[in-house]
Amino acid sequence: MSPTLPFHADWRAQVLTGPPLIAPARQFTYPRAVPGEEDALARGAMYALVKPSSSGEFLATCARGFADSALPSGIWSCPRPQEICLVSGGYACIVDTLAPDQAALVPQRPVTEVVPAVEAGLLLFAGFHTVIAWGANGLAWETGKLTWEGLTLGAVDGNILNGMGWDMMADKEVPFEVDLTTGKHTGGGFRG
Repeated sequence: MSPTLPFHADWRAQVLTGPPLIAPARQFTYPRAVPGEEDALARGAMYALVKPSSSGEFLATCARGFADSALPSGIWSCPRPQEICLVSGGYACIVDTLAPDQAALVPQRPVTEVVPAVEAGLLLFAGFHTVIAWGANGLAWETGKLTWEGLTLGAVDGNILNGMGWDMMADKEVPFEVDLTTGKHTGGGFRG
């Protein structure tokens, strides 16, 4: 699996098929600690070998959030070139490759879709009800509830994200738009 690199990246990385026979000296496990998830590694893990541009390589062991194969797993570049986004079974971590002990678990669980919005300088994380945006300075915003259950992200058009969400009252998918500069939305299937 190759990394998805919509943003400039000051690192190289590859997903491994399992733990390496000879591991690098530096090894990190993500996420650090999630209450109630002490046994997350028992569900499996994604292993990534990461080589920052100006320091030694390290092994990232990323606990699988959920066993559902429909949830994303992989590597994405971030708006900040030294950061890497590691996603494993719907858990997303943003790691500073120059200080890999500095990592943030994206508060969207599970992440159902990852969409780069390059012009807006954001990496978008969809969940079942909301969208979270991560920018060069970290968490940028979270939308209000867009749907009763399940959403699909569409195209990014300038500073507008289009998508669809389920309206329980009408029992149908309805469109929404999110302003990528503010996270405010119009439309959507949730009226509450």
